[in-house]
Amino acid sequence: MAFTTALCALLSHEQYQSFTLLYYIVAALVLYEVGWIFHCRFFHPFSTIPGPFLASFSRLWIGASLAGGRAEHTQRDLHARYGHLVRIAPNEVAISDPSAVKIIYNIKSGFTKTDFYPPFAPNISPHGDHFTQLDEAKHAERRKFVNSVYSMSTILESEQYIDACSDVFLEKMAHFAKTRSHIDMGEWIQWYTFDVIGELFFGQQFGFMRDEHDYGHYIESLDTLLPGIALSCVLPSYLRPFHSTLGLLFPAIRKSISGFDEIRAAGRHWTNVRQNQMNAGTVTGRVDLLDKFFKIKESKEGFSIPEIQNEACVAIFAGSDTTAIAIRSILYHLMKNMTCMEKLVAEIDEFDSRGKLGRTHITYTEAMKMPYLVACCKEGMRLHPSVGLGMPRNVPPGGATIAGHYFPEGSRVSMNAAVVHYDQSVFGDDAAQFNPDRWISDAASVMERHLLHFGGGARTCIGKNISLAEMHKLIPQLLRRFSIQLVDPSKEWKTDNFWFNKQTNIHVRIDYRKGRSEM
Repeated sequence: MAFTTALCALLSHEQYQSFTLLYYIVAALVLYEVGWIFHCRFFHPFSTIPGPFLASFSRLWIGASLAGGRAEHTQRDLHARYGHLVRIAPNEVAISDPSAVKIIYNIKSGFTKTDFYPPFAPNISPHGDHFTQLDEAKHAERRKFVNSVYSMSTILESEQYIDACSDVFLEKMAHFAKTRSHIDMGEWIQWYTFDVIGELFFGQQFGFMRDEHDYGHYIESLDTLLPGIALSCVLPSYLRPFHSTLGLLFPAIRKSISGFDEIRAAGRHWTNVRQNQMNAGTVTGRVDLLDKFFKIKESKEGFSIPEIQNEACVAIFAGSDTTAIAIRSILYHLMKNMTCMEKLVAEIDEFDSRGKLGRTHITYTEAMKMPYLVACCKEGMRLHPSVGLGMPRNVPPGGATIAGHYFPEGSRVSMNAAVVHYDQSVFGDDAAQFNPDRWISDAASVMERHLLHFGGGARTCIGKNISLAEMHKLIPQLLRRFSIQLVDPSKEWKTDNFWFNKQTNIHVRIDYRKGRSEM
């Protein structure tokens, strides 16, 4: 009371009224927040599910957990501490129970993508893109237009163009073997996968490997935009405009937005180049994926230039990083486990000596007949999936019971491949170790059903066949001719997980294998 009397003496009537209004607004906000915390902690349907305290009433925790680029390690630790169910946001639970895979990611599960995904959208076509489209019916309709373009049979029609990139890669490796150079293998793998995208989609290699540099700053653009996008994905949708606007004050966020603009521009550029060639009648006779998209445009209503630009943009955005991460993982773990490396090389040599591998190029069909190679590829992707964050879904109408807990309609659940793939009940007591032999066993089919490195159900990665073709062809061709070893086997790679879990610092010494210098 004395405080109010003193305040009245100091302030005019109007000032006092304004102060009183502000006081009540602040008090109301504080009471609301206290009430919200109380509700989340004691009355929310997830109040009995354990997890970090801050996560139970705010999405700030999940945002902060991304900042260091090691979210998959944080989630593994949380599940080890709390069990299969961990509350990571007020209305979201991370699940590691393997039985949940078929419930959540089954084709007919009814679980739909949440608003986590729209920040990835190129926003070129009014119809959206395959990855960020939230409407399942629209997604199914649009995907039917292009499914055949991404089928394995279609990709293998262009196998010679993948071989052309392998030729450049192996020629560069031969130079390094002759000069006994140390190279950043991770960088070279990404240059290779980008040039494959150029060949398959746009009819020419970008020139990453030829010129040994980041063509168009595509890699730099991706590396700068992903942290900003990842943060935006986990923020409530109503805060995203503020994140983008306020982010302009910070150089890193400005760079991230600029990076996305560069990728969008690249998708438009390559589509426009082809359209101009078609108008001028200067298109070559070869058929690439871009050509197939233009043919779809001629026969399908609602598939026009913006949709083709969309496909081109997504190819540049996601077509290289994901495959490069997988190939890096396979080679890195082989170099870390030389017994496995020797076993794979012996298998390649055996098939080669029996005339079961092409002399100039190893075909995908030939590669898939080598069981240990296939096992090594699966194991590398299992141990380090290209996507290292959870894939959130909305619980469908009627709710669902998962891992013994009832989840009401509209709540969110997510599973992280980098967590599920380490489950010992499915993958064995050595789940954290690189062991390709696990895939040559009676348990292989069960393990296969729990792999999420390409997503799952109707939302399985549309470009997975391109990725599979690249890795199964390149790795045996590289190891048939060259010996690769880590410069310092005691050093670990560095990973940065902002959706794509990218690895760096894979420094390699490369040499010719005995008698293979003339291949």
